[in-house]
This record gives sequence, C-alpha cells and structure tokens, in this order.
Amino acid sequence: MSKLLIKQAQIITMNSQEEVYSGDVWIENDRIVHAAPDLSSLEKQADHIIAGKGRVLLPGFVQTHIHLCQTLFRGRADDMELLDWLKKRIWPLEAAHDEESVYYSALLGIGELIRSGTTTILDMETVRHTDFAFRAMAESGIRAVAGKVMMDCGADVPSALLERTDQSILESVDLLQKWNGAEGGRIRYAFCPRFVVSCTERLLTEVRDLSEQYDVKIHTHASENRGEIEQVERERGMRNVVYLDHIGLATPRLILAHCIWLDEEEKRIIRQRGVKVTHCPGSNLKLASGIADVPDLLSQHTHVGLGADGAACNNHLDMFQEMRLAALIHKTNYGPAAMGAKNVLRMATMGGAEVLGMEGEIGSIEPGKKADLILLDLNDFHAYPSYDADPYSRIVYSATRGDVDTVIIDGKIVMQGKQLLAVDKKVVLQEADRCIERLLKRI
Repeated sequence: MSKLLIKQAQIITMNSQEEVYSGDVWIENDRIVHAAPDLSSLEKQADHIIAGKGRVLLPGFVQTHIHLCQTLFRGRADDMELLDWLKKRIWPLEAAHDEESVYYSALLGIGELIRSGTTTILDMETVRHTDFAFRAMAESGIRAVAGKVMMDCGADVPSALLERTDQSILESVDLLQKWNGAEGGRIRYAFCPRFVVSCTERLLTEVRDLSEQYDVKIHTHASENRGEIEQVERERGMRNVVYLDHIGLATPRLILAHCIWLDEEEKRIIRQRGVKVTHCPGSNLKLASGIADVPDLLSQHTHVGLGADGAACNNHLDMFQEMRLAALIHKTNYGPAAMGAKNVLRMATMGGAEVLGMEGEIGSIEPGKKADLILLDLNDFHAYPSYDADPYSRIVYSATRGDVDTVIIDGKIVMQGKQLLAVDKKVVLQEADRCIERLLKRI
C-alpha cells in the first residue's frame, strides 16, 4: 500500500461545504483517506511527503470535451468557420491518420493537459486507430472517458472516415469491451457519434440501445453552428435537440458539446431529460460559432462542464484560459456578478464530474474520493498580493497553467516540480513533428 501525505497547503475542497483551509491530505493507494488541518501524526507512516506550505491544493480539473486526435493539427485550420473547418481541413487530416500518429497526437495533448492541471477528460477520437489513443491514455496516467467517432453518412466526408453502419457499431463495441473499466477503472468508454449530420438514424438508435445495455455515456456535438442546425432541419425535419429527443437519445447518459443555438423547447428537453452540456468558450469564439447561454442553462439546473475542445480549433487545451473566458464572456449580457469565480471553478471540477456521472469519485477533496489533485504555486508577480485575497478569484482570474507544480491522478504523482513523470516530453515533441510531416504529405 502506498501512502502519501501533502502537508500544510491551502486546501480548496470544492465539496458541498466549499471549505477553504490550511491543512493536510493523507492518501492511501488511489484514495483520499483524511483531509484535516493537521495530520502530522501520520508523517512517520508516509512513503512520500509533499510540502504544500505556501501552495494551493485543488481537485484536478475535469474537461468534458476534448479531441486528442486533433492535437497534431494545431495551427493547421485557423480563422475558419465550423463546416469549412471540418470539410476542408480537419476531416482530410483525420483521414490521413495512422496508428502511430493517433498515438503521438494523444500523448501530445495529454502532456499539455496534465501540465495545465487537467486530470480527467471526456475525449472524442477519430474514426480509425482509436485503440492507439487508448494506449496513450493508459500509459500516461490520465483519467479518461473516451470513444471512437462514428460516422456513417454525410456529404464531403473522406472515404477513409465514412463507415458502414454495422462496422461502426462493431468496432465501437469491441473497443468498449476492451477498454471500459481498464486500468482499475481509470479508463471508461463512451459512444461518440460525431453529430446528427454525419450519422444515420439507424446508427443513432443503435447507439441509444447499446448505451442503455452497457450503461455508458453517449457524447456528441449539437447546435454548435447555425449552418449545422439548418442542415439537420432540412434532413431530419426538426431541430437538433428535438430530433435527438424524438429518437429517444435524450437521456441522462447523453452529453452534448456546445449547445450554442438552443431554443426554449430544446432547453426544456435538456432540463427535463437530464441531458448534460459541455461549454467550450475558447473554441466557440475562435470558430465564430457563438456564445452558449450558460447562465440560463445553469439557472435551470442543467449540469454544465467546461472543455477546451481540440487544439485544432482552440490551439490550447488549457483549463485556466477556459475558466477565465467562461467567467468573462457572459458578463456583458448578464452583468458583472454573472458566472462568478467560485461558480466557474466549480464547473471546472465538481461540475465536470457531475457531467460525467462521476461526482461520487472525483471533483472535490474529501475522504473516500479518488486522489486526483493539483498543487499550484502562486508565489509570483501575477498572483500577488495574496494577503486576504479571495482564493477563487486568484485561480480563475489570475492563475495560469505555468503555476501548476504537482499533479496527482489515482494517487500517483504524474508531475512534480513542473516535470512530467509519465510522458517523455522530448520523444513526444520529436515524434509529433515527424507524424504531422507524414500526414501533410499523405493528404
């Protein structure tokens, strides 16, 4: 049994009491056993002690929409709107992927995620070679819910991405049976139909039934772009979320990315069916897709998480930037008190856990939960003065990813002293360049 003690950090629990105090955390194997002002009596039993004095201890960030397969495409599709971005750049690049490029694209993204304090992701891969992304997740130590993209129809879809319905379902179930619950439960599977315009109704209804059979999540994009919504209305005869509800897909297992252009009926469906939403402000701004009405969704008690989306449409996977954007962009419509720092930090931690249905396991610092933690060193110009400072404001409005000193996932230290322990940075950067060079030649 491994025993880890974190000493005298400023602990921001994000639990139901929302406590902030100076104290210690005792970890045995993968679990938090004690969190209290003083656990010095346990020091002699510890295998490892981390000095937290002058630092801030938080639950690890939970990002609820990521595309690890697109990390290699960073900077390759800038300044475009969504459908052109997909059809002209991203789909051809995804179609060019091979096993090695998917693997290193995933490791490149995971390295960035861990370095910036993200410990759990909901990841949507591409159509092919998803097994190699799962291998990267397993080796790196990150906690992940992930699945292969499913696409069995659609105009302008490259042949390498266009699947037969039966084959798409078979490959998804095979991956689920191999990876769901792997690494002691650290990795879980989700069915990932890309969006309505690239999926037949048969595929979507089969995913609905399989999600219930295996009790796993469904993750898809919805109402991100006006052109997408118009296409869904032409082809399916109703708006996006209305259609998903019509075919029985709108359940508490459904997680929708973006949800920018919802009407009142769609908001009602989301609320009544217990559908979860993930907010991606950086990506939505960069693609000029719009701004999701998150304050209204939250006021209706919809569970909303935060995600950076992919490096191809955001250029970073940094939760600090997403938190700051989420806090700022809604104030012009709702006033300066809207999306306060504490609420935004909750979205990035416990809110993400709730979206994934993992609120009993992660998202806060309290005994019995998984030891997914990050330690911030805010002793720098940009985060001072610290005297009597609001801790939530310091993190959401002032802190940066460079302040993340230590990351613990499942009780294992995966970064310490700002040095990654589970990902070989030099190798990943070298291989990332080699892989993108090969993909660009291939397309």
